[in-house]
Amino acid sequence: MLLASDCLHSIAEITEREPASIENYHLMAKRLANFDVLNKMHLDEASGAYFDFGNHTEKVRLRWHDVDVGKKELVRETLEKPHMQLVPHVGYISLFPFMMRIIPPESWILEKQLELISNRSTLWTDFGIRSLSKTSSLYMKRNTEHDPPYWRGPIWINMNYMILSALSHYSTVPGPYRERAGAIYKDLRSNLIRNVVRNYYESGYLWEQYDQAAKGKGKGTRPFTGWTSLVVLIIAEEFPSFELYFG
Repeated sequence: MLLASDCLHSIAEITEREPASIENYHLMAKRLANFDVLNKMHLDEASGAYFDFGNHTEKVRLRWHDVDVGKKELVRETLEKPHMQLVPHVGYISLFPFMMRIIPPESWILEKQLELISNRSTLWTDFGIRSLSKTSSLYMKRNTEHDPPYWRGPIWINMNYMILSALSHYSTVPGPYRERAGAIYKDLRSNLIRNVVRNYYESGYLWEQYDQAAKGKGKGTRPFTGWTSLVVLIIAEEFPSFELYFG
């Protein structure tokens, strides 16, 4: 929502919308970037992770149902009534406050974010940061018969680029976690470059996503020189400035 509000604010300025519209988007972006408000809405203090908040239940399953004569289909079933709560799944969604650099460099929450990123039991792999933690009940699970685990495990270069950008930022500003951020940045950058280049030499392609389990093998659409081409900026260590988001 923060990124969308900031983008809408920029679009409104470029398209010369009415001043009131521009100011509304600006105020929305500012409110969503408020660290205290963010923590009240989305922080799980026990884990130091940020979660979605919404109508949710963990008691969901896929079950075969007869949909026609001789035809079965996997149907998603909810086994209890959902209720408003934090959605307890660590993944890219949990890292957006980190990626947007909202967390102050001296905050204990930043240390927790670095722990989540670098922990092999959650998000870290030798090929990049996976999209959903291995500890999640939804890890590599289908949502429906026709909705495979697209963002429930695989590695995406665009999101890893944003994570690297934030790590680069936190490694250069004063704070108690500066060195830790720098060390993770160095290892993650090396892993991403090595895996994308290796896959390119082996297959001749840049891939849409990379397998977090099968030795980082490229998967999905190819050739995919959309956001995967961000590897060139990763090699060059070219990252957007903080002002690009909030200027």
